[in-house]
Amino acid sequence: MTQAPTPTADIVRRLVRTLLKDGADGTAGPDVRPVAEGAGHHTWWVGSRHVLRLAPDREAAVRQRRELRLRDLVRPHLPVTVPTSVAHGEWAPGLTYTLDNLVPGGTAEEHDVSAVGEADLAGLLTGLREVPARQAESLGVPRTAPRSLEALRRMAVHAGERLGAADEFDPARLRQLTSPGAAQLAAQPGTAVLVHHHLRGEHLVVSPDGRVRGVLDWTDAAIGDPAEDIAGLVLAVGSGAAVRAATLAGYGARPCLRGLWLARCDTVLHLTDSLDGRGTAPVTLLRTQLRRAWEAILLERTTEFRGGATDEEP
Repeated sequence: MTQAPTPTADIVRRLVRTLLKDGADGTAGPDVRPVAEGAGHHTWWVGSRHVLRLAPDREAAVRQRRELRLRDLVRPHLPVTVPTSVAHGEWAPGLTYTLDNLVPGGTAEEHDVSAVGEADLAGLLTGLREVPARQAESLGVPRTAPRSLEALRRMAVHAGERLGAADEFDPARLRQLTSPGAAQLAAQPGTAVLVHHHLRGEHLVVSPDGRVRGVLDWTDAAIGDPAEDIAGLVLAVGSGAAVRAATLAGYGARPCLRGLWLARCDTVLHLTDSLDGRGTAPVTLLRTQLRRAWEAILLERTTEFRGGATDEEP
């Protein structure tokens, strides 16, 4: 297998110069800089109006080609901005790029989401549910099976003990979710929808006034469990805001609580992995996500599932 080249400022600048040859950015040599620090730069700021994303391998190139088509499909259904590509092609043999218009704003890690912003998130969840699943699948969007909350709960219990020993977390909090409770929060048949599957804070564009203006990075989208996007919002904006947005979007107690507990178990597992040297995310971010996920909310205090009772999704 041929080793993919490492993106450098010179490689990026030469590529962008051919794409913006009309001088749209006002300079012969555009200002380019990597979005993140460290090695392996594959996302670059280009001037003040564009973002260049480079696929690092062939699998990522397949997902990026699919993303370009998917963004066109979802855009009419959503009340928030989905990035548009002004140019796309290959930056190395078999490796794709897309030069996107920059969506103005910060991230949910930089700005708190307001009450009106929660309504924006509700519109996002509603719009995703309205995207025709068959059309998404025809573009190559995969269908994924829902995760087992019981299996996740068992792993989180063990991880929680390790976090307790490190004085990072009270493992007794995981006792709120029992094995029967996890079974009752299993995903319901026939509820799969298009899910972004990576609704993290860095992918939500938020304005200083707390409005959600856009959603980035659709490469992990799938037809699957809507609770996964609720879980992502729990990590991004906190339990209360995420559940309020999901409720406003028409989701009942079951998917909301399932999303909440998916997020809670995930945060325990991810922080444990990081402290054990197996994770790559910053520990400070994982601790913040743990705090957000374990915010107490009224819904979990007032909801009790009995026997075969159901709480249908829309």
